[in-house]
Amino acid sequence: HTENGIYSFKGVKVGLDCANGASWNIAKSVFDALGADTYVINAQPNGTNINNNAGSTHIEGLQKFVVEKGLDVGFAYDGDADRCLCVDEKGNVITGDHILYIYGCYMKERGKLLTNTVVTTVMSNFGLYKAFDEQGIGYAKTAVGDKYVYEYMAKNGCRIGGEQSGHIIFSKYASTGDGILTSLKMMEVMLAKKVPMSKLAEPLKIYPQVLENVRVTDKKAAQDDEAVQAAVKAVAEALGDTGRILVRESGTEPVVRVMVEAPDHDTCQKYVSQVVEAIKSKDYAAEAECCGGCCPCTKMRAADALCGMIQHLFVDKPALFAYDKGNTENCVKLAVKRRVRTVCA
Repeated sequence: HTENGIYSFKGVKVGLDCANGASWNIAKSVFDALGADTYVINAQPNGTNINNNAGSTHIEGLQKFVVEKGLDVGFAYDGDADRCLCVDEKGNVITGDHILYIYGCYMKERGKLLTNTVVTTVMSNFGLYKAFDEQGIGYAKTAVGDKYVYEYMAKNGCRIGGEQSGHIIFSKYASTGDGILTSLKMMEVMLAKKVPMSKLAEPLKIYPQVLENVRVTDKKAAQDDEAVQAAVKAVAEALGDTGRILVRESGTEPVVRVMVEAPDHDTCQKYVSQVVEAIKSKDYAAEAECCGGCCPCTKMRAADALCGMIQHLFVDKPALFAYDKGNTENCVKLAVKRRVRTVCA
C-alpha cells in the first residue's frame, strides 16, 4: 500500500460530503490523486446552499449515501472545511471523540504521541476518557473551543487535540482544524492496520448523555449557590467512576447547562433533573421570554442586536459613515427588520 511512505488509496471506495462549501473541489481532487474511487455529494455551491442539509452538521445524508453505494468509508466536512466527521462502512457516525481515540492510539503505538497526551474539551464524552485510561493514554480538558485546545497544545508540546464536533488539530502540520487533513489521517490508520473504520472505533463506548439548559437570572450566583453545589456534589458521588456531571454557564446566553453522562439514559435524566430542580428551587430560574421561534419578539431582538453591531461600526464613527446619525440609525434599523422578516418567513 505504500511507496516512499505515502499510502495509495487504490481500490478504496470513499464518500465525501463537501457541504456545498470550501472543500467542494479540492477534496475530490486530493482523494482522486491518491487513487481512491471517490463518490461525492453536496459539491455544487451556489452562494446560498452552504451547510444546507449537508456536511458534518447534517451527516445523515452521508450515512445513507455510504450504505446505499456500498462504500468503505465516508467523510463529511463543514462549510469552511475545518471540521470532519466520518461514517464507517456500516453507516455509523464516527465523531471527533472517535477520531481522537483512533489516531491517539495509532500515535502511541508508533511512539509519536509526544507527552503521551491527547487534548480534549470538557464536552468530550466520558467514554473517551475511560478508553484512554485502558490504553494508558493521558488527556487534558480545556474550555469549549478549538482555540483553547490549540493554546494548551502549543504551551505543552502536544501533537493532537480537538473537539467532539470534528475540529481536530494535528499540531505538526497546522494550528487549526483541517477537515481534509483529518480525513487523510483516518485513511492512513485504516490502511496501515488493514481494518475497516468500524473496527478501529469499536473499543470506544460512547456513554448516553442528557443536557438541559436552564435560563437563569444570574449565572454566577446560580452556580456558586451552596444548595446547587451540594446537589452537584451528591450526583458526582453517586456516579463515582461510572459517569460524570458537568455544570457550566453559557458564554453567550443567560443560561446554565447541566450535563450528565452515565451508563443509561434514565440515570442521566434522573440526575440532571435533580440539579435543575435545585437551581429552580432557589429562584434562579428566569421566565422564558417567548417561544424561541420566529415570532415577532424574536425578530425584534435579532434586529436590535444586528443594529447595535452596525451602529457600533458605522453610526458611532462619523468619519466612517458620513450621514446624519439619527436618520441613519432609523434607516438601518428598518432595513435590518425587513431582512429578519425575510429570513424568518
